[in-house]
Amino acid sequence: MKQGEIVIFTGPSLNAHNAATLLDATYMPPIKRGDLKPLCVSKPEAVAIVDGEFYQSLAISPKEVLALLEAGVAVYGSSSMGALRAVELHPYGMVGVGIVFRLFRRGILDADDEVALAYERDTQRPVSEPLVNTRFALHAASQAGILAPAAAREIVAGIKATYFPERTAELTLRFTREVAGDEAARKLREFLLTNPTNVKERDARLLLRRIKREVRDPHTR
Repeated sequence: MKQGEIVIFTGPSLNAHNAATLLDATYMPPIKRGDLKPLCVSKPEAVAIVDGEFYQSLAISPKEVLALLEAGVAVYGSSSMGALRAVELHPYGMVGVGIVFRLFRRGILDADDEVALAYERDTQRPVSEPLVNTRFALHAASQAGILAPAAAREIVAGIKATYFPERTAELTLRFTREVAGDEAARKLREFLLTNPTNVKERDARLLLRRIKREVRDPHTR
C-alpha cells in the first residue's frame, strides 16, 4: 500500500464495484484476522471496515485495530464488523458511522448475529438476510399498517431463534403466514419488493461519503 491511500474492507453490505462509484480507494474483501498487520507498516491515510468474516476465518480483533490507530492511521467502521469494532474502539479514536453503529453503542442491539449473513465467497453476493435489515423492514411494514407491532415482534423473535445462514426473505414470509396469516404475508411480500430495506448498505454509503469529505476532500468541508 502507498502512503496516502485509502483502504476499504467491504463485501456483501456494499460490493466493491458499487462502492468505487462513491469513493476512489483500494477495495479489499471482508476483513479477517491478520489483514491489518501489513497496513501498520505501509500506513495508508485511512482504513475503513465495513464487512468482516465471523465464522469462515478468525474475526479481526480489537487489538489489531488498536495497533493501527496507534500507528497514526485514521480508522472508520460501519454496517457490520466495522460497526462492532467501532463501538469497542470509539474511545480510542475509531470513528463509527451509521445507525447500526449507534444502535450497538446504545445497547439497543447487543449480539453479533444481528449483522451476520451468509454470502458467496467468489461474488460476495448475500444468500441470507441480516437480522438488523429484517428488523427495519418489519418496522416499516408495521408503520404502513401491514403488520401489527406485536406480530412484527413475534416474527423477529422467530427469525432470531433461527441460525443466521437460514434467515432469508422466504423464512420471514413463512413466519408471517404463521403469525398473521396468508393475506398479511402476501402484502408483506409486495411491500418488501417495492420498499427494499438495506440499512447495512445505507450505512456503508454514509461511511464512504464521510471519508470522501474528511479525508479525500478535507478542504471542501
